[in-house]
Amino acid sequence: MAILFVITFFSCEGNYKNVKQLTRKDNEPMGIGKEINAKYTDSGKVVANLITPIYLDFSNLGFPFKEFPEGVEVQFWNEDDEKSTVTSKYAIQYENTGIIDMRDDVVLVTHDSLVLRADQLYWDQKNQWVFTNQPYQIEFKDGSYNDGAWFDSSQDFTTFLSRKNAGVQLIDTKKEEKDAQENI
Repeated sequence: MAILFVITFFSCEGNYKNVKQLTRKDNEPMGIGKEINAKYTDSGKVVANLITPIYLDFSNLGFPFKEFPEGVEVQFWNEDDEKSTVTSKYAIQYENTGIIDMRDDVVLVTHDSLVLRADQLYWDQKNQWVFTNQPYQIEFKDGSYNDGAWFDSSQDFTTFLSRKNAGVQLIDTKKEEKDAQENI
């Protein structure tokens, strides 16, 4: 009798989980957050601040993701405590790949006054790489700028590859002449 009770109990528990899963609507988020202001720390120091009006957690799906349907602002600080900010009207973060897809009026302002504008921007967190296959514009602190069809870049913009671009680059001729004389 005891064995029959244990078998019945455990089979009901398994069925309860299945029934619970069946009552959930397809593609319904596991969690919803409103007016989120999340701060991420490393060793007690704030390294990023995520601000969004609404957050949808779909980590319950086969390909889990987090969605920010009303936009997002992310402020992040480097090891020298210099702040950069990126905003967009829509974003989605794929948990398995570490890729964040930001869309609609993406604006990135770096700590050293570089301003990047794009219709879409991907950020590969694992490889510390940003890229887009959409038109973009970069404005530099000195007033020079670059318009292009797409780019691939390290997240600190030290490596930057661009296609079909046009722009204006300001060159300090006095510095160029000084550098040339020093190399003679």
